[in-house]
Amino acid sequence: MIWTTRPRSNIAGLGCLRAGSGPQVLFLHGVGLRADAWNPIIDHYAGRYTVLAPDMLGHGDSPVPTAPHPTLADYTDAAAGLIDSGAVVVGHSMGAMMALDMAIRYPRKIRAVVALNAIFERTPDAAQQVRARAAAINGPIDPCPALTRWFNGANTPEATACAAWLRGVDPAGYKTAYQIFAAENGPDRADLRTLACPAVFITGGREENSTPQMSQTMAQIAPMGRAEIIEDAGHMLPMTHPDRLCAILDGILEGTQA
Repeated sequence: MIWTTRPRSNIAGLGCLRAGSGPQVLFLHGVGLRADAWNPIIDHYAGRYTVLAPDMLGHGDSPVPTAPHPTLADYTDAAAGLIDSGAVVVGHSMGAMMALDMAIRYPRKIRAVVALNAIFERTPDAAQQVRARAAAINGPIDPCPALTRWFNGANTPEATACAAWLRGVDPAGYKTAYQIFAAENGPDRADLRTLACPAVFITGGREENSTPQMSQTMAQIAPMGRAEIIEDAGHMLPMTHPDRLCAILDGILEGTQA
């Protein structure tokens, strides 16, 4: 896969990739990445759906948040402005936080939610580690620690693309988003119980941070929850396993047609 940078449109104040026509599917990337992380997924669905993939606030062509003390809700609200009612929202990592928050707070807009590599109730050690990483951010981003966690040092096209995105991200935009990511602990159990749409939680069997157990627990709590584990995948499964992911998403999208 060649991870090319695609032309954006400004939609609802965000830099956004838009392709295709039909029911809306919204894809939300994680901290430090760009909408182009969804390139193969966009190509797979653009013939049947209206695919929307924005740059997160403070990333790519999207502005940094304007609120004095931004919260996850500010990121979610910006992305929710892209869709009408009846959309399917798919989020990865922090994008999964946003997708679940959107499904909880905008139930009339969402007919299904898919959370990829989503965190839920981190252990105290894991919470301390991610908060320490957030506190250490200062100036331009060194991609090496993240690439080690995501790709185990493998030199792949996906790792090369992520390195370029991390080096090019606005440092202030990255720091703000990462601090929010580190402070969050996943959706509240009570909120998960209110989900009024199908909710699918997908993660990698080799994922050490957003673990299979986290996805399985959320799936048990959500009324229409389901977990899928891609055993040989890690944190970056949307980029490393797009075909496997699309095979799961196909069933979800076909099963939720209006």
